Amino acid sequence: MFFDKNKELMYSGFMFTRSYEPLENYIHPGKALLIYGPRRVGKTTLLQSFLKNTNLKYKLDSGDNFRIQQILSSQDFDQILAYVEGYELLAIDEAQNIPHIGMGIKIIVDQRPDIRVILTGSSSFELAGQVGEPLTGRKQTLTLYPLAQSELLSSYNKFELRENLENFLIYGSYPEVIQASTPRQKVDVITEISNSYLVKDILAFDRVKNSKTLLDLLKLLAFQVGSEVSLSEIGTKIGADYKTIQRYLDLLEKAFVIIRLGGFSRNLRNEITNKSKYYFMDNGIRNSLIAQFNGLSQRNDIGQLWENFIFIERLKHKTYQSIYANMYFWRTYQQQEIDLVEDRDGKLHGYEMKWSASKTLNAPLQWTEAYPNSSYEIVSPETYQKFILP
Repeated sequence: MFFDKNKELMYSGFMFTRSYEPLENYIHPGKALLIYGPRRVGKTTLLQSFLKNTNLKYKLDSGDNFRIQQILSSQDFDQILAYVEGYELLAIDEAQNIPHIGMGIKIIVDQRPDIRVILTGSSSFELAGQVGEPLTGRKQTLTLYPLAQSELLSSYNKFELRENLENFLIYGSYPEVIQASTPRQKVDVITEISNSYLVKDILAFDRVKNSKTLLDLLKLLAFQVGSEVSLSEIGTKIGADYKTIQRYLDLLEKAFVIIRLGGFSRNLRNEITNKSKYYFMDNGIRNSLIAQFNGLSQRNDIGQLWENFIFIERLKHKTYQSIYANMYFWRTYQQQEIDLVEDRDGKLHGYEMKWSASKTLNAPLQWTEAYPNSSYEIVSPETYQKFILP
């Protein structure tokens, strides 16, 4: 077993290190630090781990507290400044629940340039658009994902991670799922996360009227991982108009449930750019939507699981290592394709995700002719770690 009793992986912030630790590196006077991310990925634990060790005099509150909501949404300077008087740090968990939170924090950082502010928020924090304009130039944003393979390296070596690749492909990488010691417990945890939290923020958003349409859309996307998505075709299948599908996809992406990948084109007329691919933020969430947790030997979607896993782990790696690159897929009407293209440092890098790469595969001819200075690699179980680990 990967998680044996002598080396149990506990999500405490000490048994393994999150990529944003030490958090104090990101906290500055007169600025607000915003920590975004899906529910249950460890934002609160990351915050509490920092507060436990800081020497700053801090106030910790929750956006669920009605009194705090009243104070910070009041835009009353005297009341808001009295609330933080005498403190060096203000930390608010689940800050998305406070109306007009952006204006309240703007008052604090403008009037108290010595104070530090940390806000954590799940999807609706960004959906409500409460902090964008008010905190322009006054904030730094971090996005926390389910556990990255690189974050597990603080407790497990590369061999152990590779040996347990099947677990990550099936159950995903949420901290509580990683901590669960049996397959049954993993299924229970990821199912509970999916059922209780997956669309909670989205369904609470006032433009979402039909939960069945949203769930039907998610299931269709789960079956189409790695394939181009036609919005009109999806709309026909679930009985929704084009604009509704487009709006729901946008909300799902802002809620950290899915990630959109657009098509790349620079030279060829026959390159496809008007469609998108969608990947799930976590393999376990994807599998929970279609209720499939059987082993890899019993599945016909291993290629999809592998492509989703590699794409998301690469996204985490890029984010945490500050690798600046635009990401696309590439495909022509003649069916030549590359799963992932990164436009990085003035050069194009093509990557094809292959679960079985028994022989060396060359880049598509149209790709090499159109982009002769580009690179091309196969990302397989034998080579993937150099692609997603520091």
